[in-house]
Amino acid sequence: MLDDLKEWQFWTGESIPTPSYLFNLFLIIILILHKILNGAGGSRQLSGGIPSWMCSISSLWQLILGENNLTGELSSCLQNCTELYSLDLGNNRFSGEKPEWIGERMSSLKQLRMRGNMFTGDIPKQLCWLSHLHILDLATEFDEDMTYASYSYHMELVVKGQDMVFKSILPIVNLIDLSSNNLWGEIPDGITNLLMLSTLNLSRNQLIGKIPENIGGMQGLETLDLSCNCLSGLIPPTMSSITSLNHLNLSHNLFSGPIPTINRFLTFNDPSICEGNLGLCGLPLSANNSNPNDQNHKHVQDEEEDDEDGQYITWFFISMAMGFPVGFWAICGSLALNKSWKHAYFQFFDETRDKLLVFIIVNIARLKRKIDTPPPLTSGGCASHSIEIPSRYL
Repeated sequence: MLDDLKEWQFWTGESIPTPSYLFNLFLIIILILHKILNGAGGSRQLSGGIPSWMCSISSLWQLILGENNLTGELSSCLQNCTELYSLDLGNNRFSGEKPEWIGERMSSLKQLRMRGNMFTGDIPKQLCWLSHLHILDLATEFDEDMTYASYSYHMELVVKGQDMVFKSILPIVNLIDLSSNNLWGEIPDGITNLLMLSTLNLSRNQLIGKIPENIGGMQGLETLDLSCNCLSGLIPPTMSSITSLNHLNLSHNLFSGPIPTINRFLTFNDPSICEGNLGLCGLPLSANNSNPNDQNHKHVQDEEEDDEDGQYITWFFISMAMGFPVGFWAICGSLALNKSWKHAYFQFFDETRDKLLVFIIVNIARLKRKIDTPPPLTSGGCASHSIEIPSRYL
């Protein structure tokens, strides 16, 4: 029956019809209507909304509708599928708010993939009621390269920064991907209680505050991506005790202080995992990032030098402000009070002025004579010029 259903998918145009014979398939447990390659190298995608006949299959365990062009809000009739343990709606065009009834009615859900859609609003707190959930993928990024020729119990997830396809081990994958969701606030301490979580991706949000101190208790964590947020403070030393951690990305945050240099952190050699944190220092960053104590000491020295320069500038202006009036009145006051000094002072300036005037006149006359003098004649004669200078200047 499943083979007939997949063959029907190939030949159904672009929308999902309502075949009457599907109303009698009450025992169907897996419904696969994802994008599949056809024989000519192209592909068929379903469009429109989720039809109501799907909701009548109450025994459905898996509903795979990923990689299509389905639109609109999620139909509330899906809450009738209470036996679902895997729901894949990824890479479609669903819109509206994420429904609360997923957490209220689908208590058996283990795998929930809704990435690559256009949902808005908050993440419903009812999703926390899904105590059996292993995979929660609500990232908003769309995967363009999802093309398969068949679907056999597998799912594509972003792990360690790469798209990876999980097949046989999918039931034991424990993943939370909330990247690119515009989340804000602090990382809740309660997330450290998820001891078996293997992948946590909270990148490209607006998270603030510090990394929870108890994160070292998440011994099952293999991938941690907190990049492109506004997290600050020190990197908790307890993170070095997560022996299973093999992919870490803390770049483009506001972290400060030394990077731990024990246990797992000794294996991280890529400086890009910590880049964009101006306050961080130590390996694997470059040697230019010195010890914070040295930086603080240098900062204190720079401040002391700035203070000294400021004091010098202040005293310079004070001395200049006081020296000008003192010097002015010391000279002008003495000349005003002592007549002989005054006469000698002004006589000195008069004589200096006269000598300067004579020097200018003589040099101008010499220059003019050189310009006006004709070339020497063959008879050897030359014209004579005389300049009368007042006798009092001689």
